[in-house]
Amino acid sequence: MATPTLEQMIDEVTINLSGYTLQQDRTTHLTSPITTTTSPSSDPTILALASTESIGKGVIEIGEELLWVDSFDRVAKTATIAPYGRGYMGTTAATHVTDKKVTISPTFPRHSIKRAINDTISSFGASIMAVKSTTFTYNAVVNTYAFTGLNIKNILSLSWQDIGSSKEWIPIRKWDWDAVADTTAFGASAQTVTIGDPIISGRKVKVIYATDPEVFTANSQEYADQTGLPASTRDVAILGATYRLLSALDPARAGMVSPQADEIDNKRPYGSSQAATKQIYALYQARLLEESKSQQANFPIRVHYSRR
Repeated sequence: MATPTLEQMIDEVTINLSGYTLQQDRTTHLTSPITTTTSPSSDPTILALASTESIGKGVIEIGEELLWVDSFDRVAKTATIAPYGRGYMGTTAATHVTDKKVTISPTFPRHSIKRAINDTISSFGASIMAVKSTTFTYNAVVNTYAFTGLNIKNILSLSWQDIGSSKEWIPIRKWDWDAVADTTAFGASAQTVTIGDPIISGRKVKVIYATDPEVFTANSQEYADQTGLPASTRDVAILGATYRLLSALDPARAGMVSPQADEIDNKRPYGSSQAATKQIYALYQARLLEESKSQQANFPIRVHYSRR
């Protein structure tokens, strides 16, 4: 069963967040494509829009790009982008097709949601690891084997495939792990394992290891395939991204000295998002602990003997 892509996870976080903001972002769409990625003052990017009723000077979002509108024409239904307005606030300038949605002053830009999801996945390493495997062929005259580019944090188990029709994988009991191997002997960034058990030469050795999960680099990537994490952790990433973004709601609405009276008397008073953030964070921590215990049960610590 396929896990959701990054694009689908961004949509899910957006839906979750919409229940806390009590507002709906205003939108329109392009009536002609944008074929450039810059907006010089000599030849600025001019957007042709279906409606300019809600357009004003400020930030708009098309896809994952933020743009700064410098001026607009309500009669012609156009908006002119400032020279500094393409790829605004660290987003990536891109071309856009006709009928692409345009969001005016987005509460949570998709670029920020993607970053929150990736930040959450990066933080999993302390509690949940990606479990992967690799193999190599054993040579009786070599007892130390190097791995490069795997970023192994810990070896969970070692085994070798026996000769015969049973194809049994026999656990290896004696091995040493060197996370920072000698660069002169094995090369830069190499990690090594030294095997002390007697193994038949030419047999395949399988290494099950833990490593940091990989963050998303493209919207089409599927969660489990890209991160290396179990599919069951998807909701943990969603909850983590949600609480990270919710925590920024109140600071964005705060006065420079103190909350204004109308904010305190508002239907969503200043400080209300803190309660929601704490609730989501508590749920996130509970699910993170559940997944951590599940991984420990699936990959219990195996006793092995060191040669030292």
